[in-house]
Order: sequence, then structure tokens, then C-alpha cells
Amino acid sequence: MQGEIRLGILGGGQLGRMLLQAGIDLNVYTLILDPDKEAPCKSLCNEFFVGSFADYATVYAFGKKCDVVTIEIEHVNTAALLQLKQEGVKVFPEPEVIKIIQDKGLQKEFYQKHGIPTADFRLLQNKSELEQYTNFLPAFQKLRTLGYDGRGVTRITSPADFDKSFAAPTVLEKLVDYEKELAVLVARNPSGEVSCFPVVELVFHPVHNLVDYLFSPAAISPAVEQQAQAIAKQVIQALNMVGLLAVEMFLTKEGKILVNEVAPRPHNSGHHTYKANLTSQFEQHLRAILNLPLGDTQGHSAAVMLNLLGEPGYAGPAQYEGLPEALALPGVSIHLYGKKYTRPARKMGHVTITAATVTEATQKANKVKEVIKVRAWPRPPPIANSHL
Repeated sequence: MQGEIRLGILGGGQLGRMLLQAGIDLNVYTLILDPDKEAPCKSLCNEFFVGSFADYATVYAFGKKCDVVTIEIEHVNTAALLQLKQEGVKVFPEPEVIKIIQDKGLQKEFYQKHGIPTADFRLLQNKSELEQYTNFLPAFQKLRTLGYDGRGVTRITSPADFDKSFAAPTVLEKLVDYEKELAVLVARNPSGEVSCFPVVELVFHPVHNLVDYLFSPAAISPAVEQQAQAIAKQVIQALNMVGLLAVEMFLTKEGKILVNEVAPRPHNSGHHTYKANLTSQFEQHLRAILNLPLGDTQGHSAAVMLNLLGEPGYAGPAQYEGLPEALALPGVSIHLYGKKYTRPARKMGHVTITAATVTEATQKANKVKEVIKVRAWPRPPPIANSHL
């Protein structure tokens, strides 16, 4: 790199915060746009702007201050990003890619068009159309836009579930009888270099539909590992995308790999790489969008990643309990996101546990989960509807 690079990031949450930490090592000048004046990135970036990343004028004005613009969340104004790209600002991932990924219906059609294996699906415009697909059930109904972290997804097993369905345009996705949920992080730079991280296994929280545990490496055969990485590379190359792409997959009981969803940015499924791999996902994303050689993705230890969620029944100023007890365990690293307020199931941080084997790391992770609690301070009485 020659001279100072002004990197703009749309979104100032925990992903942006960790991306900034990687950017400091590369001497990148960082600008952040976020609607929250107290966003976690506020105190770490060089310049912080309060504003909506969904607003055309705001995104355009922000982007004109930058050499390169990237995202930490997909829900951004792609029209403004396209205009910036046309005026010479480097935008990675490309606005055309973000537009596809913003819409789960366009995602599924993209997979279908490019021969990328995925679960069978139907596109619905409204709630009443469910009546036509009773023979397609059981299935998951997903809002086409603005869903995230388990929101905007509901299971439809029979017509008895129609009352909890969505009225907006959705994807009705056939239920997959899977053996494991996997994820592959794949990166591509403008020079065309492509590199995958080792496959990880995800275990989701049964209520909140968020990642509860992540295991690295995944307990799969070399053949499945190779197949999953090949599909991830197929996706990023078909998108002609620059940056880091998280590809979430199902491994069916028949041994097939099906792409579930993708995210064009650093992702929850790659947090462990900061401690367990030679290159972190955040550094890799920066290497990709700055057209630097991609880093070595090899894992140097087994790892388990555990999300720290706000405890049920509490909302208010965050209080972290059990940190000293957790840190007393060898191989435990705690990463808090700088969020001042907690609420039930809000992502407040994560813990990475490294060890010689996944089994050993899992044993420690179970202890960590028992001792660390995120509650409110001063602690109020439990609130109603604590699952929301």
C-alpha cells in the first residue's frame, strides 16, 4: 500500500469494532457511519459519523470522504454505493453483490441459476399464498429482507402454524433433515486470489436461533471438508465478489452439502480465527479489499467459540458476572463488544476457548457458560416477555 488509505465502514457495531482492531495493525485510517451515537466503534475509529446507512444522501456524503468503503451489515443503501463506485470510490463488497444478498429470494434464485446446491424453495408475495403449499410443508418461512440474528424466520409445520406466518414477501424453504450445520469463510481479492478457512461446525440456540457454540475444526471427513470449501469458492466466484464471504451450509444425512445463506462480511462463524488461526477473518477481509496477498488460514489450535447473550429477564446497563472465574481457565479469551446496555438475547460478546482438541475446548466452554452471565446493573426485577 502506498500512502494512507481512508477506509469507510458502514456500521459501528461489534464486527466493525473488531475490524478496526485489525486495521490499526495495517495503519489504516478509519471512518465509521452508524445511527447510534454510542456505537461500540465510536472511540476506536479516526472519524465517527452519526447517521443512517440506509439513507442515500448520508451514505453518499460519507463515501465521498473515503478511498475504500466496506460494510459490517448488509442493510445499507446500495443505490448510493453504486453511485460512489461509478465515481471512482472502491466499494467492497460490490453494491451489486450486496443487493442480491439483502434479499433472500434473490439469493435463492442466484444459487439456482448458477448450479449451487441449496434447499428447495418457493417465493411468496403474501400470507394467503401459504394455502397453496400445504404439501410443501414442513418448511421455514423467511422474510426476504431485513431479517438477521434469527429474526424474520419462523417454522411452518402444518396449516395450524399459519397464524404465526409473515404477511410480507418471503421465501418458503423446505425443511432440511441435516446431520450438521457448517460454515466456511472464503475470501477473494481484486487480483482473483481465493482462500478458504477450515470448515467449522455451528450449534444454534434452540430458542433464539443464534449461534450458541462453534467448533473448529468441524468433525467431518476430508472429503466433506473439500466439498464444502469447493462450494464456498464456487459461490464467491459466481458473485465475482471481493472481500470476505461467510457461507452457511447444511450437511444432510445423505452426505450432501446445501448452501443455506451467505453474509458478505466478517461473521459470527469466524470469531474464533482471531485466536485460533494464523490469520483472523478481520485481517483477511482487510487484505482482500485492499488487494493485499491473502493470509494463511491454517488453524494452530482447536477452538470453541461461545456467544455471550444478555440473560433472559434483564434489560438496562450491562453487568458482566463471572469474568475472573472464566479467565482463570487456560486458553480462555473474552471479547466484549462495548455495548452499554443489555437486553434478553442481545449479543454482548463472545468467548474463544483454545485447546489441543475440540473435546478439551468444549469441556472448558461448558464451564464458561455456567459462570459468565450478562445482566443489568443495578439489577431490576425480571421483565415480562423475556424471550423477546
